[in-house]
Amino acid sequence: MKLVLTLAAPLALTACATASAPADPQDGIARAGLNERVYVDGPYVTPLAVLEDSRCPMNARCIWAGRTRLSVRVDLGSRSETHELSTDKPVQVADGQLSLVEVQPDLMAGEQAGPQKPYRFGFRFAGGL
Repeated sequence: MKLVLTLAAPLALTACATASAPADPQDGIARAGLNERVYVDGPYVTPLAVLEDSRCPMNARCIWAGRTRLSVRVDLGSRSETHELSTDKPVQVADGQLSLVEVQPDLMAGEQAGPQKPYRFGFRFAGGL
């Protein structure tokens, strides 16, 4: 029984990890879903909640493309900050700028993101830490 618990504990802890892979070296975008922590070329970013998603559906003609606003936690070494981040405006973080550059899924008219189509976000950080 002890052997089973000894082997099961590390597996259980691994399953609880929510860190995503670092930025894709091809496009420099770090991607994460809600409540997943990702390294973005300096800070770690965790998308906490979608505050607004007014993007124009893929198959529609729109006057305005819309935007997505997120609540994110930014971890900077020993401190954390909560910011509102949107697709139309980067946020000053430490000595750089954090941008929300990608939102998935692309939705058709009348669709919403949810369990069948979970949100994924792409971030870029310009600057140095």
